[in-house]
Amino acid sequence: MMKFKYILAAGLLVSIAACTKIDDGFQSSAIRYKNNDIFAKRGLILTQSDRINADGSTPPYTFKMLNLRGVDGSPAPKEFSTEYEVLVFKTGESFNIATDTTVALLDKKRELQKKFPMYFNEQSGQLTFNKASANLPIGKYVFDVEMTNPTGTKVFPSLATINVVDPIGEDLFVVNSTGAAGAHDVTGAFLDMKAPKVTAKKISNNGARAILKIVDRNGVTFNPKAGEIIKRGDRPIFENYAKFNPVLITDTAMICDFEVAPFPLARYVTPATDWGFLMYYRIPSQFVNIDGMAPGLYSANPRFEFQLKLEGTYVIEVKLTDVTKK
Repeated sequence: MMKFKYILAAGLLVSIAACTKIDDGFQSSAIRYKNNDIFAKRGLILTQSDRINADGSTPPYTFKMLNLRGVDGSPAPKEFSTEYEVLVFKTGESFNIATDTTVALLDKKRELQKKFPMYFNEQSGQLTFNKASANLPIGKYVFDVEMTNPTGTKVFPSLATINVVDPIGEDLFVVNSTGAAGAHDVTGAFLDMKAPKVTAKKISNNGARAILKIVDRNGVTFNPKAGEIIKRGDRPIFENYAKFNPVLITDTAMICDFEVAPFPLARYVTPATDWGFLMYYRIPSQFVNIDGMAPGLYSANPRFEFQLKLEGTYVIEVKLTDVTKK
């Protein structure tokens, strides 16, 4: 009789277990990004966040971005959901410095595509920003994330903050080397000058243009069109790095439409010398007074090396801080 009771009890347990739903996996309540402050630098070719850490949740899982908004609760600006035309390389195409030698050849590989500034990957939770992000208003924006896996769906409020910011200088521009000397026109003797101060300012996200100006300590421009800026022998100048379009000379600047970043694209190499990206110029003595040097006897000889990392329109200023234009 006792044995029968045990068998009956075991049967009841099996029956109860068969009627009880077994949880199919696990869904964490603590999913997160590695850094919940996500930075979008406006206009960069590609900026990506980390993936969402699912904290051991059972796969497969998917994510959805919900309720993108300002930190004050205001709706997200319309720019996030607006498509913009962006010049990109066609699928499967890329720039080849050896063969893409003209704008016509380059344009065979490029096309305008409409893109949203930001994309949300529903498999990884990763955010991707592209060149169209140049149109996003600077500010902070928060969003919720909905996660779905075999256990069900859960919403995580204010999971991360998107910080839309401008790129910093090193994202856009790098100065590799500078130097200068004062050269005596008669004797050929050189005296040290202060190295020029080289800066760049991005004035537009459109195009791919470098506007190079050489100025004195007061910001007064020298005139390359009038012979106030000339080349130094066989040393490289701005024009040596102009691959696709001729340099335009104006009263205040030398202008190059460089088409593809970075600019310069490649080092300037001759059979005898690797010049890197160096540019050498001379401002004849009749146009300058140099601190510590006899007036009218010494020309200014700036040397500099820079590289632009992104397309856009830039003004590059080379300031001679110990020179006054006559």
